[in-house]
Amino acid sequence: MAEAASADGGTAELFALRCAPPWLHIAFAAPQTLLSWAPARPGFQTGACVAWLEVRNADLPPGRDPLAFLDARLEAEGLTDAVAMMTSRDVTRVRRAGAHVGAVAADCVATVGLGNAVRVGAGAGARRGYGTINLLAAVSIPLSPAALLEALSIATEARTAAVIDAGWRLPSGLATGTGTDCAVVAAPDRAEGGESFAGLHTDAGQALGAAVYAAVLAGARDWIAERGDQGVPTTPL
Repeated sequence: MAEAASADGGTAELFALRCAPPWLHIAFAAPQTLLSWAPARPGFQTGACVAWLEVRNADLPPGRDPLAFLDARLEAEGLTDAVAMMTSRDVTRVRRAGAHVGAVAADCVATVGLGNAVRVGAGAGARRGYGTINLLAAVSIPLSPAALLEALSIATEARTAAVIDAGWRLPSGLATGTGTDCAVVAAPDRAEGGESFAGLHTDAGQALGAAVYAAVLAGARDWIAERGDQGVPTTPL
């Protein structure tokens, strides 16, 4: 379900997306500055590839190092240069959304599962299953390191708003995310630097927020619809 659902009626495709289960491959035409807390190549990185791997319980039994497992799979797939994440969500259920604000385009892909949903600050409680939100959000203009940090904050804020609006209810209230969410933001890599700010009042911040919100909301609604209600989750992803 790699669907371009644009926030502005158009499509902002800043990268190529290929879904080849159990992998999602995202390829940029030119190097990007990437920022994330992804398990493979976290922090600030320069590269043109982001990937995530669909995993099942059998892939990560007790005692197996998940980072070593991911590294081995990346090497086997020829993706050692990728910023990479893992998900238990069916990767064919990926959602994509784009937005334009002013001269800036943004493009987001997300896989959304809420089996591990929590409400921020309320404590995780008993784990009801696996499931996470993984997303990549890119903008069309270079950003400074500080602006990329701001962009990552906005991507996280947009994800949270989308999950709240999806209405997945927990004993502690509406879910705001999951215990294992991961976000990657990307902007063209330029030696001369980039925009100094990417806040909510900037074109970059608005476009990024709109794209992330649309992709995550669509993915969350898919996940909830598959389960037939919006009550307290009891079924693992």
